[in-house]
Amino acid sequence: MSDLISETLKTAAGVLSPHGPATAAAAQSYTAGDYSIHFFLQLAVILVTCRVVGWLGKKFLAQPQVVGEMIAGVVLGPSLLGLLFPDFQLALFPKETRNVLYVGAQLGVGLYMFMVGTTFQADHFKAKARSAMSVSFAGIAAPFAIAAIITPFLLKVPGLFSPAITPGAATLFMGACIALTAFPMLARIINERGLQKTSLGTLSLTAGAFDDAVSWCVLAVVLATFGGGPGVAGLAIGGGLLWVLLVLTLGPKILAPLGRMVEREGEMSTHALALVILAFCLSAFLMDAVGIHAIFGGFIMGVVMPRGRLTEELKRKVEPLAVVLLLPMFFTYSGLNTRMDMVNSPELLLIALGILAASILAKWGACYLAARATGEDHATAMGIGALMNSRGLMELIIINIGLQKGIIGPTLFSMLVLMAIVTTVMASPLFEIVYGRKARARGELDAVPDAAKA
Repeated sequence: MSDLISETLKTAAGVLSPHGPATAAAAQSYTAGDYSIHFFLQLAVILVTCRVVGWLGKKFLAQPQVVGEMIAGVVLGPSLLGLLFPDFQLALFPKETRNVLYVGAQLGVGLYMFMVGTTFQADHFKAKARSAMSVSFAGIAAPFAIAAIITPFLLKVPGLFSPAITPGAATLFMGACIALTAFPMLARIINERGLQKTSLGTLSLTAGAFDDAVSWCVLAVVLATFGGGPGVAGLAIGGGLLWVLLVLTLGPKILAPLGRMVEREGEMSTHALALVILAFCLSAFLMDAVGIHAIFGGFIMGVVMPRGRLTEELKRKVEPLAVVLLLPMFFTYSGLNTRMDMVNSPELLLIALGILAASILAKWGACYLAARATGEDHATAMGIGALMNSRGLMELIIINIGLQKGIIGPTLFSMLVLMAIVTTVMASPLFEIVYGRKARARGELDAVPDAAKA
């Protein structure tokens, strides 16, 4: 009996260990069953951590749930859990299982952006087209100008950039990093703050989407000049633009019968839902395949979905799963690649603070001035600047690519992580200070929805 208990405890203790045959790299490999065991445990830990950290962020820091989830991803990574309990963190998130988590993360953020696209208000965009384009242009031009100023100094610091990179490519990469707006983060803050059907929300979301798309195209150019080949940039820019044009021109006509069918039946059948998901997957695949990002494919397909009963059913059937289960995987995967212990000297900390200040000046300041120049009042322009200044996990994605491709070193990577987190955490409370509270007091904006308080 004691032998049975002993063997049972021994087997239980090794439940997270690999059970496959030996490989050249390890004594044992992970089997399909091992991946499954890790995946479900990871999901459980992710959900608990996101809800707890999100609640703490809301209660003590006035942050929306989405910001808490971003911080929760960092908490579960090497920056905190891996620092305090390295063996446990490595057993919970072994490197071999992260590809599975990556796929779930892409599905989550892509599906969420698809749902955001279904709330896009084209009439607001048309009414604010001049402001949106002005804000977008300022949000691109100013960051690249700032990057042109600071990059020569950063290139003189050993270890920040690859020795093989050219000054032009380094400047373009820094400009793309500073110009990025946290598109998924921005979209969720806009939704949680009740801004999705306001002209301010539509303007910010449109300008943020365009800025991010330009940043990804610039990244493709950098990768091309750094060894990816000119085909990388050509496919990303040409293929992305072609697909967007096709979706915007042909998508509404193709999808109109589907919308009429749902209106006629009064609900969305499983057949109709399958067709919608198929359209989302195809668009996400194509934008990912050409080198932009799946989220833009999801967003643009959501924009052309027929409004009415179809989008109402999607919100009821799809959005809860995307927000509660899938999207936190995106934040966790990015957090697993984040290190906060790399800025470890006063000199490096000063450089990091300089990058942070320059990034805020370039994004918030430029977008504020552009909004004011096109006729927006001071409070609205400040609100737009505060939202556009958030970088979030899109920043972490692009700098992870830079690190993996050898464009930047771990030290600059960590500085940019610091910039991403600070600008994201400051976005929501500053927006409330400069715009939200006054707008709600005047009755121009609804109270913060319960979803943002959860």
